[in-house]
Amino acid sequence: MSIALVTMSHSPLLDYNDPAPEVKAEVDAAFATACDFVADFDPTLVVSFAPDHYNGFFYDLMPPFCIGYEALGVGDYGTAEGPLDVPTELAERMAEWVAERDLDVAISRRMEIDHGAVQPLEILFGGIDAVPTIPVFVNGVAKPFVKMARVRRLGEVIGSFLATLDDERVLVVGSGGLSHDPPVPQWATATEPQRALLLNGRHPTAAARDARQQRVIDAGRAFAADSTATSMRDLNPEWDTALMDVLASGDLSPIDAMDPAQMAVDAGNSAHEVRTWVAAFAALGAAGPYTVRSRYYRPIREYIAGFGVMTAR
Repeated sequence: MSIALVTMSHSPLLDYNDPAPEVKAEVDAAFATACDFVADFDPTLVVSFAPDHYNGFFYDLMPPFCIGYEALGVGDYGTAEGPLDVPTELAERMAEWVAERDLDVAISRRMEIDHGAVQPLEILFGGIDAVPTIPVFVNGVAKPFVKMARVRRLGEVIGSFLATLDDERVLVVGSGGLSHDPPVPQWATATEPQRALLLNGRHPTAAARDARQQRVIDAGRAFAADSTATSMRDLNPEWDTALMDVLASGDLSPIDAMDPAQMAVDAGNSAHEVRTWVAAFAALGAAGPYTVRSRYYRPIREYIAGFGVMTAR
């Protein structure tokens, strides 16, 4: 078994709100570096840690973690719609391994995933079914949030399972974050129509999806024009780079002290998506020491994201 890692921010606005040309060129170069890294590694299996944005998981039943035995993209923001190539028997074995090590994890035989999981697969592989992929949902938007130590433990246990796969080259992917506070409704302050979406907004009409997406696109443009004129928290480069430093160090224990409520204050309500990075790095570290091969970061308001990309072996 050999294992490698790519973590990256995602943004539904990548194809809708372009930053300055030189910034766009930087992002494209960071993606190209990650793609070259992945092509050189030539994975036979992908384990994708990703959140959801009330497209596949809702408050009618919101687990902290879920392993997909089968999965399909919902097609939001122009991303791919349809099935992933999920190795079901291997996903079942992984879920059993996790359960046997005292971690409670949900499973899904029909997981629906959105741009948060799909976008990295499209960027790295050109499609969602190019490489066998086990999707692991990590809740990053819906309170209550489990402790960060629990997220780290999930990654470590999955990494220990991956270490048993002697004939596989495994790429772990963490998708999300970093600091960002997009216009995602919070249950405590949501209107009744918003609560209906948060409770069970599955399979919206095309018109409803387009209207929802346009609100986010417009919010991103307003945020880029004047971040002080919106209700969204500004990006926090210091917080982002400090977290990336910890992840690169190989010692993830400082992450255990991160408080979920304070994370939202410091880096925005959707900063909880960094849980996917933590799980991915913990999985990599469970197989042994690692080194970071590439690292990119820039706060990009047009994407409503502290935007980062890292690779490691």
